[in-house]
Amino acid sequence: MSQPEIFDRARRHKRRDRAAPAYRDHAFLRDHMLDGIHERLSAVQREFRDVLDLGSFDATFTLPGATITRLEPGKRFAEATGAIHADEDMHPFPPASFDLVVSAGVLDSVNDVPGALALIRRALRPDGLFLGAFAGAGSLATLKAAFLAAEPAARFHPQIDVRAAGDLLSRAGFALPVADVETLTVRYSSIWSELRDLRGMAATNLLPDARPLGRATLMRAVQEFTEKADPDGRTPERFEIVYLTGWAPDESQPKPARRGSGTTSLADALKPKK
Repeated sequence: MSQPEIFDRARRHKRRDRAAPAYRDHAFLRDHMLDGIHERLSAVQREFRDVLDLGSFDATFTLPGATITRLEPGKRFAEATGAIHADEDMHPFPPASFDLVVSAGVLDSVNDVPGALALIRRALRPDGLFLGAFAGAGSLATLKAAFLAAEPAARFHPQIDVRAAGDLLSRAGFALPVADVETLTVRYSSIWSELRDLRGMAATNLLPDARPLGRATLMRAVQEFTEKADPDGRTPERFEIVYLTGWAPDESQPKPARRGSGTTSLADALKPKK
């Protein structure tokens, strides 16, 4: 028997289609992630020719000199940009198709994250690079607290923390895996402004059993959110951006030393120098 899925795939597709026309007005979070990905790319001294943009939204990721294939689960985004219309954990690419895969702002809403990472690793050529970014554990802390105070119901997605992200990279077979986190704080004039951004970036509730918000719950959440405002009336919200870096294994890569091969004991290393 198959496992129940965390997110409603059809709802995810519809939310992305709804967000497509005005997405640029709310794309600050993915833009920030792409800046982080480009910063990490700039530290790699090699050229990438065949690139996959996995979960490409409005196709703003570019890399001079590269051929970029895009995959996008939203039909309207895909039609507008020429992307392949498919889910990130069900993509059709054969092994060793790309030397770089990037993914910004999607892995936090993919049903099968381990499967998606395994497919990414499979699609990379030996010594190919994966760079990803998504909103991880600790994101939307203010909004979560406001809604939980208003109604103790499951309205927010489970989130992946940075340690679990690193473990997922290792389990997927990546070499030299690195996961790190960066905090981005955004200050909102009202809860409505934040909810508009989340709708605009297709980041609202995708849980299968999500219930509509009642007016009383929403009004209580508005009050809770407003009470957390700074003296200037703006309420800070936190986005914890988890960045992933992993390489497809290759014989040319540095290998960790074999266990027990060291020539200096820990006791000797800790002795004070004379």
